[in-house]
Amino acid sequence: MEPFVSTVKCLTELLLQKKPEDCDELIERLFSEVSSLEDVSKISDPQLEECAVHLWNWAVTKNLSTTITQTQKAKARHVACSLLYCCEPEYPTEGIIRKQILMASKTGRTWLDCKNPQMADTFLKLAVKSLETLYNQLTSRDDRAADISSSKCDVEKDLLRIHSFQAESAISQGKNQEAVAYMQRCKDMLLRLPKDTAYLSLMCYNFGVDLYSAKKFEESAFWLSQSYDIGKINVKFAPAAEVQAKVLRLLSTVYFEWDCQKFQEKALNAVSLANKKCVSPTGLSLKITILLRCGASDNHVRAGLNELLEAKVSLEVCVSAVKLLVSADREVLAFEYLKRVCQHFESSSELGTALVLHVKLLLRKGKELLGKQKIEDIINGHYAGKQLSPQALTCLHAILWDKAHKYFEAKNYSEALQWYNYSMSFFKTGQVEPNLAKLQRNRVSCFLQLKQLEKAKEAIKEAERCDPDSIFTQFSLYKIAVLESNVEKAVEAVNAITRLSRSPVTSEDRLLVSEDAASNLLSLAAQIALQNEQQETAIKALESLCETSKDETQVLTALRCLVRLTLSVAERSSDEMRTGSLEGLLPYIKMALVKILNQSQSHMSVQQRTEEAHWFRKIAWNSALQCESCPVRMRDFFVLSYQLSVLCPPDRSLLMSQETCLMMAAAASLELFRKSPLSDQTEELTQVLEHIQICWEVWKALKASGNHPTDCTNTLLLLYEFEARAKLNDPRVETVLESVLELENVEPKILETIAALAMEPPAHFPLLCKKALRVALSLHKKQPQPDLALCSKCVHSLIKLSLPNGVTEVEAPVLKEVWDYYEEALSIISSAPADFPEMEVLWLLTRAWNTGILLYSLAQYPEAEKWCGLAMSFIRYLGPLQESYETQMTGLYSEILDRLDKAVNLMKEK
Repeated sequence: MEPFVSTVKCLTELLLQKKPEDCDELIERLFSEVSSLEDVSKISDPQLEECAVHLWNWAVTKNLSTTITQTQKAKARHVACSLLYCCEPEYPTEGIIRKQILMASKTGRTWLDCKNPQMADTFLKLAVKSLETLYNQLTSRDDRAADISSSKCDVEKDLLRIHSFQAESAISQGKNQEAVAYMQRCKDMLLRLPKDTAYLSLMCYNFGVDLYSAKKFEESAFWLSQSYDIGKINVKFAPAAEVQAKVLRLLSTVYFEWDCQKFQEKALNAVSLANKKCVSPTGLSLKITILLRCGASDNHVRAGLNELLEAKVSLEVCVSAVKLLVSADREVLAFEYLKRVCQHFESSSELGTALVLHVKLLLRKGKELLGKQKIEDIINGHYAGKQLSPQALTCLHAILWDKAHKYFEAKNYSEALQWYNYSMSFFKTGQVEPNLAKLQRNRVSCFLQLKQLEKAKEAIKEAERCDPDSIFTQFSLYKIAVLESNVEKAVEAVNAITRLSRSPVTSEDRLLVSEDAASNLLSLAAQIALQNEQQETAIKALESLCETSKDETQVLTALRCLVRLTLSVAERSSDEMRTGSLEGLLPYIKMALVKILNQSQSHMSVQQRTEEAHWFRKIAWNSALQCESCPVRMRDFFVLSYQLSVLCPPDRSLLMSQETCLMMAAAASLELFRKSPLSDQTEELTQVLEHIQICWEVWKALKASGNHPTDCTNTLLLLYEFEARAKLNDPRVETVLESVLELENVEPKILETIAALAMEPPAHFPLLCKKALRVALSLHKKQPQPDLALCSKCVHSLIKLSLPNGVTEVEAPVLKEVWDYYEEALSIISSAPADFPEMEVLWLLTRAWNTGILLYSLAQYPEAEKWCGLAMSFIRYLGPLQESYETQMTGLYSEILDRLDKAVNLMKEK
C-alpha cells in the first residue's frame, strides 16, 4: 500500500499548491485512486489521515470563496472522507468518530446537491453506522450522566438530519415507501427534538412540491399532508401560519388538478383551512376556481366572491375573479359581481381596469347600446378628472378600434367612424403620437368611403402633423390626391413612400412596419389609380413597386401591368410615335429577365418561371416586329426575346424562334453599321459575330433533330459573318468564303453579294472579291440559258478590279489576267451578239484601247499593238454605233501602227 499512500500524498500536496481553476485534473486523479480502494483492508498510516484533513479543509475553504464547482467539492469531500475511514483504527476515539460523522454526512449532502443520490447513500449509511458506534460508546460510560445525556441528544439530532437526507435521496430515486420509512423514524424522534418540527415540515413540503412538478399527485398529496400533520405535532415550533397556509393551498391545488370531481371536498377543505390559517388573495381565488370547476351553485360561488371583497384584496384580484366567472359561463354572476367591484373601488385610481372590462363584456354579449353608454360615461369621467390608467386606456383603444374595424369590413362606414371618434375623445388637442396618426388615417378611410373629402383632408393634416414619416400617412395623402385628380401630389406621395421604405424604423415608439408593407401599399396605389382612370399615376406607382419590392413574383406581376399599359399607349399612337412608345418597354422586359433569373434560387416553381419567361418573350418578339423602322430597337427586342427563351424548356418551335431572333439581331446590327460606317462600332460588329456563333449552335441542334426545314439560314449566317468580319478587317473572312463555296447549290447572286461586301468600305479584300466573281461567272455560264447581262456584269467587275482607272503602270501578270477576262467577254458576246448590251461592248472597247495607249506611252510597243487590236475586235459588236466608231478607230489604229513601225525602226538603228 506504500505506492498508494505516496501517490495520494503527492497529489494532495500538488492540489494544495494549485490555483482553483487548474485543480480539476488533480481532483479526478485522487477520486480515481480512492475509488479503486473500495472493499480493501484498512491502512493504518497517519499520513493518510493528515491528507484527509488537509483535503477537507481545502474543500471547505474553496467552497466559501465559490472558486470550485459543486461536483469538484463533492469529489474532494468524497476523497477526504474515504481516506479518513480507510485509516480508521480498530478502536476509534470519540473525536475520530465525530469527525467521521461530520465528513460522511456533509459528503452525502453534497452528493445530493449534485443530483447523485446513489453516491450520497453510501456516505449517509457510513454516517449512520458511525452514529451508532458513538451512541454505543456514550451509553457504555458510567460517569457524568448529564454530559452523556447532552451527547446523546446531539447524536439524535444528527441522526434525524441524516435520516431526512436519506428520505430525500429515496424520493429523488422514486423510492417513495423507503422515504416514508425514513421520515417515520424522524417523526418518532420529534418528541425528544421538538425544535426540528419546522425543519421536518418544510422537508415534507419540498417533497410535495417536487412530486407535484412531476405530476405525481398521489405521492405529492401524501407528503403535503405529512407536512401539515408534522406542524400540528408541536404548535410552538411549527412553521408560521403563512407557511402552513401555503402548504394547504398547494395540497388543495394537487387535489384539484388530480381529480376535481373526486376530490372536490378535500380540495375545498384544504383551501378553506388555508384561508382560516392565513387569508390571501391566492387562496380565495383558488377556492372560487374550485367551486366553478365543480359546478357549485351561484350562491356558493357568490359566498366565495364576498370573501374576496371582505378580505380587502386588490382590484386586480377582483377583476381576475370576474374573468374566471366569464370563462366558466357565469356571465350573469360576472356582471353582478363586476357592478359591486366598481362600487367598492369607486375611489380607486385603478377603477378604469374594471370599467374597461365591463365595456368588453357588454359588447361581447351584444349589448352595444349599453356599451356605448358606458364608453360615454368613461369619456365624461375622463374629462372630469377620472382618467384611466395607461394600461386600461390602451386596452379600451384596442376594443374601440376592433369594433370600428369590424364595422368598416361590413361597409358600415358611419358606424365605424363613430367608434373611431370614441377613441379620439381620449387624445388631447395638439397631442403628437403615432397612434393618433394611425387613428386619423383610419378616420380618413371612413370619410373617403362616405364621400366627405373635405373632412378627410382635415383628418390627414392631423395625421401628417403627428407622423409625417409614415408610409401609411403618405398613402392616405395619395388616395386624396387621386380623388382630386392631382397627378403631381399623387406622384409626390408615391416618391415619399419609396423613400421612406428604404429608411428603417429606429424609434421604439413608432409603428413597426413589415418589410413588404411599402410594396403592398404601392400595389394598392396602382389599383386605385387605374380604377380612377389615371394611367400616368398608375405607371409611377408600379415603377416604384418594382424598385422597392423584394418579392420577385410581385415585381413580375407589376411589370406585366406596366407592359400592358405601355402597349395600350402605343396602340393609340401614330406610326411615327409608336416606336418611341415601344421603347418604354425595354427597361420593363430587362427587369423581368433579371427577376426571372433570380427566381432560380427562390420559391417559384419551374412551371411559373417558364410561364413568366414565355409571356415576356412573346412581348419582346412582337415589339421587335413593330420596330422595323428602328434597327437599334429591333435588335434590342430580339436579343431580349432570345435571352428569355433560353429560360424555357427547349422544343422545335422555341429553337426556331431563337434562330430567328439571333439572325434578326445580327441583321439589325449590320444595318446600323451600314448607316454610319465611319463611326467606331467595333463592339457592335463583335456582338454580331457572337449572335451568329450562338445561332450556328441553334441551327446545328435543329438539324440534328431531323425536323429542320430546308431554308437559307446557313447561307444568310455566312453572309452576315462575312460582312461583319470584312468590316472588322478580320483575316478569317477568307475561311467564311470557303464555307460559302462548299455550300450545295450556292447561287451566283450570293457570290456577287459577297464580292460587293469584300470591297465595301471599310472592307478591302480585292482578291476575295475576284475569287467570288469568278465563281459567280462560272455558275452563270453553267445555266441552261445564261443571263448575258449578269455574265457581262461579272466580267466588267473583274476587269475593273484588275485594271482600275488612273493607273500609270501595268505589270505583265495583271495584263495576262485582264486579257483572259477580255477573251471571256468576247466568248460571251460572240455566243449571242444581239443580246449583249451595246454600252457594255463600248466600255470594253474603250478600256482595252486605253490600255493599249498606256502601254504605247510606256514604250511597250508589241503589247500596245496587241491591246489596240483587241479593242478593234469589239467594233463589229457595236451595232448601230459600229460605222462611226469603225471610221474613227481605223484611222487611229493605222496611225498608231505607223508610229509603232517608226519607233521599232528607230530602236533598230540605235
